[in-house]
Amino acid sequence: MQVSEQATAEPAARELGLFLERRREQIAQRWADTPLFRTVFTVSRDEAVEACKTVVDALSEVASSGRLEDVAAPGFDSAREQLGRMAASRSRGGFSPAQITEEAACLRVAVTGLLREENSGPAGPEAQDVLLALTVLMGTLRLVIMETTVSAGEEVIARQRQQLLEVATPVISLWDGIVAVPLIGTLDSARSQVVMESLLQAIVEQRARFAILDITGVPTVDSLVAQHLMKTVAAARLMGAECIVSGIRPAIAQTIVHLGIDLSSVLTRTSLSDALAHALDRQGTEVTHRTAGVNPR
Repeated sequence: MQVSEQATAEPAARELGLFLERRREQIAQRWADTPLFRTVFTVSRDEAVEACKTVVDALSEVASSGRLEDVAAPGFDSAREQLGRMAASRSRGGFSPAQITEEAACLRVAVTGLLREENSGPAGPEAQDVLLALTVLMGTLRLVIMETTVSAGEEVIARQRQQLLEVATPVISLWDGIVAVPLIGTLDSARSQVVMESLLQAIVEQRARFAILDITGVPTVDSLVAQHLMKTVAAARLMGAECIVSGIRPAIAQTIVHLGIDLSSVLTRTSLSDALAHALDRQGTEVTHRTAGVNPR
């Protein structure tokens, strides 16, 4: 039974490939007016048509290879990048993967209509086989679109997460030659890497001699957080900057002692202002306090 089905499926798939190649222009014109393409390519309809042709060519190649149900068929490679851009655009527009694949279902209707036009007479077994092959192929296309949609969504989330990390970890120039990173919230591996990269970049750009890591806003310090701090301090030293850790509260100090973490090689200060005062003193900058309302003569 399986041998018989395979024997009838292959000619039908090849015939479907020829049909897609033959009706490439008409299919592309119809697809360009569907929501999936029309809402993505808003500048030029010709651009939408060209994008549709890329997908039709991919389907034709897949059908000719007989791998109608294989989402990994090489024929889809040429269309994946195009589909990925479309999926990303729809995802940014607030559409879920399910909604996008539902829009992809509309593509089969247009192709089915053209196929039926070619077989307007009594539908024989061969025509039915081609129609079945088309249904299978379009179902596989929906899976490919869903796959690229999920992948595009993950990329968007990863990019947004990276941007949030960068925004949540600013490097501030406090004084000529002095930069600081005020840390707020949990310090994990990903964020620690962003802190280190941002700090080292600022040290190079501003030729900073002192870098202050203020952990006043870090709720807890465990061995992992301490390890991240030590690595950042060491990296800053390699760049020629002295690193100061400020904002160690009494509770955090006790935790560090209980964990047996050795921070003896790290210069620490109670507050950010104390760290800044130390850095200014080391630079030979004298800061004087002036009484309000009294003008110096």
